[in-house]
Amino acid sequence: MKKDQMTIKELYDTQRTIAGPYLETYTYPWEVFPHIGRIVKELGQGLSEEEFERVGEDVWIHKSVSVPPTATVNGPAIFGRDTEIRPGAFVRGNVLVGEGCVVGNSTELKNVILFDNVQVPHYNYVGDSILGYKSHMGAGSITSNVKSDKTLVKVHGEEGDIETGLKKFGAAVGDYVEVGCGSVLNPGTVVGPHSNIYPLSSVRGCVNKHSIYKRDGVIVEKEAR
Repeated sequence: MKKDQMTIKELYDTQRTIAGPYLETYTYPWEVFPHIGRIVKELGQGLSEEEFERVGEDVWIHKSVSVPPTATVNGPAIFGRDTEIRPGAFVRGNVLVGEGCVVGNSTELKNVILFDNVQVPHYNYVGDSILGYKSHMGAGSITSNVKSDKTLVKVHGEEGDIETGLKKFGAAVGDYVEVGCGSVLNPGTVVGPHSNIYPLSSVRGCVNKHSIYKRDGVIVEKEAR
């Protein structure tokens, strides 16, 4: 994947999140991560009191959403209309969850933006990441957001490594991406829209749009339909 294919404009339909106007002020998704908490707070202040209930400090939950007693939600956080929060979910803060999403049992979220209709339904960890419209994380799939040697994360692009300046960067997952069960998206992974990741994959670097990631070194373009 070339650097110009990693832009927010190429990966996401920014009309599918209330954070769209903020995202459009940045070029690459990893530029957004240090600012997610501020974005959530600013968006929360402008939400309708008729539609959203403010719970505690800097947590806004649409009135169509119920929070199970076994779920933990820390702010700043926003949950959009008709989102489902399941028992045991753990929201650590700096989290924006769009409309019609699923935050599943034992799923943990930290410093993330989930576009509308994203599903992270079963035993997922998503940290320092952005998941695009209608993307789906299969059961047990996670974003790994810190390198084992604790050095700064680089994006391994087609034209060479890109320095992000970040110690924590999970994944930038485009619209309509399917991540198979038990997969790991390693630090700095970028997945283009309309792509599929095979179950039990360990993904490093980038996956072009309209592709299928089968295993390391084997990525094929989807057949036209």
